[in-house]
Amino acid sequence: MKCKLLKWSAGALEYWKALLQHSNTPILQYSLFLCLFFLFGALPATRAQSLSDAELAQIQFEQKLHSQLSLDLPFRDELGQPVTLKHYFTGQPVILVLGYYECPMLCSAILNGLVQSLDEVKWTIGDQFQIINVSIDPAEVPALAAAKKQTYLKRYGRAPAAQGWHFLTGQEPAIKRLAGEVGFHYAYDPSSRQFAHPSGFVVLTPQGKIARYFFGVSFPPKDLQSVLQAAASNEIGSPIKQLLYLCFHYNPLHGKYSQAIMWVLRSLALLTVIGFFGGIAWLVRRTRPAHSSQEGVNSPAP
Repeated sequence: MKCKLLKWSAGALEYWKALLQHSNTPILQYSLFLCLFFLFGALPATRAQSLSDAELAQIQFEQKLHSQLSLDLPFRDELGQPVTLKHYFTGQPVILVLGYYECPMLCSAILNGLVQSLDEVKWTIGDQFQIINVSIDPAEVPALAAAKKQTYLKRYGRAPAAQGWHFLTGQEPAIKRLAGEVGFHYAYDPSSRQFAHPSGFVVLTPQGKIARYFFGVSFPPKDLQSVLQAAASNEIGSPIKQLLYLCFHYNPLHGKYSQAIMWVLRSLALLTVIGFFGGIAWLVRRTRPAHSSQEGVNSPAP
C-alpha cells in the first residue's frame, strides 16, 4: 500500500511540476504551489513508535519487601567520581529515589513532595539518614546531577544534607539491575523521548534491605518519620495499597485510535487538495478555448 502510494505521489508530483511550468499567471502558479505543499505535507511521515497501552500497563512499583540490594553496583556521583552503593550505607537508613533529572513531568513533584514532608520530620538528612537519587537515563551526566542537587539542597535548607543527599548517574546495566531489585518497572518512549515510570520512593535498612514503599507525590511526615525510625532498627514494614501516578506525558494521538484518526485527517486533506486542483484545472480548460477564439478573430485574413 505504501509503495503504491509513493509511486502515485511521484507521478502526481511530475505532472503538477509540468503544469506549474506552463502556467502563465502568478495567481495560478501560486495556487498550484499551495496545492503541492498541502498535499505532500499531508502524506504520512515516518516517526518513532510510541509505547502501547499494554506496555504502559506494566509501568508500576512491584513491592519487594525484605529483598537485599546489590550494594556493589557502580555509579558516578554528582562530581563524576566512581562510587558504589555500599559507600552510602554507613549504619543509617536510606531513602532511594529513582527517576531522571531532565524529567518534564512528575519527577520534580516527587522531590518537592519529599522535601515538603522532610521539612516537618525531626530527623535531618546527613545526620540520621541518607537519600540517594539515581537517574534511570544512562545518557544523563554528573553535571545534571550536580545542578539538581544544588536546587534541592537550597530548598531543604539544612546544612548536613550536603553530605547526606547524593545524586547519581550510571550505565544501563547497573541502572536496570537496581531498578529490577526494587521492583521499579519503567520504559523509554521513543516518540516523546521520555521515560515512563511510577512515582514514589523506597526506604532501605542500613544493610540495604527494602523496608517500605511510598507511592505518589505527597508523603505524610509522621508516616515518613515512623518508617525511618523503624528501618534504622532493621524493621520491615507491610505492603501498602498501590497508588499509581504514571510519570509520563501521554499524547492522545498515540492511543488506540491514533492510526485511524491520522488517516482520516490525511484523507480529508487529500480530498480537499484534489477538489481545489480540479477547480483550477477546470478554469484552465475553460480559458483556453476563449483564448484560441480571440486569436482567430484578431488574425488577418489571407
